[in-house]
Amino acid sequence: MDIKHNTTIPQEIKSLYYQKLDSLSMAYELMDIETSFGKTNIVITGTMDRPPLVLLHGLNSCAPLAIEALGELGSKFTIYAIDIIGQPNLSEKFLPKLKKDTYGQWIYEILSRLNLWSAILVGISLGGFIAWKTLTFDQRRISKAFLIMPAGIVKGRLSNIFFRLCIPLKMHEKWKHPAFLNYFLRRVYTTPSTFLKAFLPIVFANYEMFFWSIPLLNKGQASMIKTPINIVAAQQDILFPGIPLLKRACAVFPNLEQTLLLKNSRHVAGKSENKQIVQFIINNYKK
Repeated sequence: MDIKHNTTIPQEIKSLYYQKLDSLSMAYELMDIETSFGKTNIVITGTMDRPPLVLLHGLNSCAPLAIEALGELGSKFTIYAIDIIGQPNLSEKFLPKLKKDTYGQWIYEILSRLNLWSAILVGISLGGFIAWKTLTFDQRRISKAFLIMPAGIVKGRLSNIFFRLCIPLKMHEKWKHPAFLNYFLRRVYTTPSTFLKAFLPIVFANYEMFFWSIPLLNKGQASMIKTPINIVAAQQDILFPGIPLLKRACAVFPNLEQTLLLKNSRHVAGKSENKQIVQFIINNYKK
């Protein structure tokens, strides 16, 4: 099995996870599913008799944060928000090798165990990378995909990532001064929250930051995808700049349907941008 074993989930992560989940003030169910790559936790919410929507959060995040961002989709869908393995959440702390098909196989196993067909797949950042990995592995259970600021299609300038993200994180790691964390947050998050200021220092101390090493989708992989794809990009995204991202997506995806460029958004969208994303998905999931 191509995964690194480290199964200890910090208690502080668990506490903040439940704190965020309970703050959402919505009915939900927690479900554990055993996969070939360890236990996976899923938060099920939304309207139970509506079409299934599988929601994948971003790097250094968790299902409750994805639900907080796009939870308004619950009026139209049954949401299955998956805690990505190897990330700060309730799933196993296993980190798959990025160049292999592990993530795709993992999601396919989850869809099979849930007996989901014709699911809408929504992936944010790392979740967008996992979404297209899923489609190249086995796309039969997915009817349409929405990739939100997805990893693995383009990369930002290395100098920007190094000076604006890596160095502040290293300085925060060494001196623990909130100014370094705030500098990082302002360049990644459109509207940083108080919760993130408590959550991320624990994450950075216990989980790997690997956004710079995510491999890019190649034309051969893209040509395998027959599922309709829709993409949201952010113009002020340092990690995956919006205009180059949409330009390359148009060039490589044979079934690209609609795109949305958020002009005032950084990599992680704010509340107003998330409302645009929700409406974009609602407007296009049936087309």
